[in-house]
Amino acid sequence: MSTFARNWQHAVVTGGAGFVGSHLCSALLAAGTAVTCVDDFSTGRRENVAPLLRHPGFTLLEANVSEPFDVGRPPDLVLHFASPASPADYLRLPLHTLDAGSLGTRHALALAHRAGARFLLASTSEVYGDPRQHPQNERYWGNVNPVGPRSVYDEAKRFAEALSTAQAETYGTDVGIVRLFNTYGPRMRGHDGRAVPTFVRQALAGEPLTVTGDGRQTRSLCYVDDTVRGVLAAAGHGLRGPVNIGNPVEVTMLELARLVIRLAGSRSEIRYIERPTDDPAVRCPDITLARDKLQWEPRITAEDGLRRTIEWFRATAAEGAGAAAPGT
Repeated sequence: MSTFARNWQHAVVTGGAGFVGSHLCSALLAAGTAVTCVDDFSTGRRENVAPLLRHPGFTLLEANVSEPFDVGRPPDLVLHFASPASPADYLRLPLHTLDAGSLGTRHALALAHRAGARFLLASTSEVYGDPRQHPQNERYWGNVNPVGPRSVYDEAKRFAEALSTAQAETYGTDVGIVRLFNTYGPRMRGHDGRAVPTFVRQALAGEPLTVTGDGRQTRSLCYVDDTVRGVLAAAGHGLRGPVNIGNPVEVTMLELARLVIRLAGSRSEIRYIERPTDDPAVRCPDITLARDKLQWEPRITAEDGLRRTIEWFRATAAEGAGAAAPGT
């Protein structure tokens, strides 16, 4: 099945200036779909979508989705990706995160319903919490602390899933839910608190890589191009889900740190620091449903994806240094 099983005319991407959202905007435009990017730039970056402003099919709307917003021309696809997603962001913006998952989801759903559009919610593996089932399939209800430091993100996404499901059941809105697992790649921010950009930034600077705890906790890393293919496959298929979109190959944080050091050609050492509260011990998706229903699975290995990510960070740092150099 083609990733673009439907011929979308106009897509709205909330959070479209964010890391994953901006890659979605680019992919949709490349497929001939007009795109309206909605972002309040609380965590998204203008430089992520600056090259798209020259595209005749691209519209940028600066708006907070937690308040009603108007995109003009009705869409036939609404991708709701607006939310702080990194620990540094949702710990800094707890109420904003909860609003994006509740009010923001309601407004995005209302837009899709009025237009008769397909609606796709970007949920997260964080809905599984610190899982007692491994790997995690979509039937697992999770092990989540509703009042812990991560709860503003966990519970915002769990509520958004419940709201989207209720909207579909009550009004027949064409709803889909994807649960994304640890996406990484170009356009991540070096200080967003997630492991990959943190390790890459530290390795390129020759700083110690800060591994939390003993480094034996695992994650499953999915390169952004693979995630985008999975998201658009779910949008085109019409599956309600939820459906896991992630890479079923696990890596420990210590293994990841050592791999980044090697690929970056860095002489950095590893320094162990305190592990955050409620940090999951394991995280790995069962992607049987995505394979069976969407004919999707990741294609890009961790080594290849990390190499691309490191090169992007290196090039971006060089551009920044050039811009700051005297006489330029």
